[in-house]
Amino acid sequence: MEYRPLGRTGMVVSPLCLGAMMFGAWGNSDQDESIRIIHKALEAGINFIDTADIYANGESEEIVGKALKGQRDSVVLATKCFMPMGESPLFRGSSRRWIVKAVEDSLRRLDTEWIDLFQLHRPDPSTDIDESLGALSDLIHQGKIRAAGHTTFPATEILEAHWVAKERNREFFSTNQPPYSILVRAIEREVLPTCERLSLGVLPWSPLAGGWLSGRVKDGTEATTSRMWRVPLRYDLTLPGNQAKLEAVKKLDVVAEEAGLSLIHLAIGFVLSHPAVTSPIIGPRTMEQFDSQIGAAEVKLSADVLDAIDAIVPPGVTLHGPDNGYDPPSITDPKKRRRSV
Repeated sequence: MEYRPLGRTGMVVSPLCLGAMMFGAWGNSDQDESIRIIHKALEAGINFIDTADIYANGESEEIVGKALKGQRDSVVLATKCFMPMGESPLFRGSSRRWIVKAVEDSLRRLDTEWIDLFQLHRPDPSTDIDESLGALSDLIHQGKIRAAGHTTFPATEILEAHWVAKERNREFFSTNQPPYSILVRAIEREVLPTCERLSLGVLPWSPLAGGWLSGRVKDGTEATTSRMWRVPLRYDLTLPGNQAKLEAVKKLDVVAEEAGLSLIHLAIGFVLSHPAVTSPIIGPRTMEQFDSQIGAAEVKLSADVLDAIDAIVPPGVTLHGPDNGYDPPSITDPKKRRRSV
């Protein structure tokens, strides 16, 4: 595989990152099969694995830790915190208190002495970004993490974090992990150009749009995916945005067939084609799904194919708003959109 620089960290990673969200109770409850998938990915040249504490409430991290025994030095290992890990309001967010505890908990579950990339899973409006950067900087200096990143940060918050790190002498974020696929292109407007400008590694999640671009989402009642129970708004076919996705997928099937590609390879190849992207995250649940995705690392789409994709879903457009993964309080909180009377 042709390895790529991970931002300015000095680490190099494979053009595909193996996402571990489907390993464990959220997807594949057969831990042995999940470990076999990880081992096959390593044999295929993937040296980059991404997980999170919230995935199956820590089980995913435990599976990854077991799989990497004896091979830890050859892998760039990434995990995350922010999502609730218990009933207490203290067991979530991006405070110094929680980041430090979350790192210790992840180190234990992963059975490792260090984490290569530790990411904030979402922006935290309730916490000063300097608080979070201070904690992450200390953990880097202690050798418990090697680099820090964020997930689904909008461009304004990426720039704010960069400014704060510069002004307060903190460690800079090295990566961003946004949602990106043919059906979810909003980040092309500001997020990807900002990441390029700041030399951040970009690790897009859900290049198959949560199964929509795998061929598994069909007409009517056949829209089935293991993610449906967690994010039903992304699959409810009574919603206009999901109907628009369904129509787009039908047209993309034709583009893929004419290009001599599977829809899966077309989708991942599209994400790989953006110059700001480092490594899209593939998230197979089964060995069959892994086998269908791994070959996409070699796909290079022609200008004609990319133009055909643009004609179906224009640049910068997300067909269904909930697929963007995060809306800031300026959108979700009516009090921030309306003058008090």
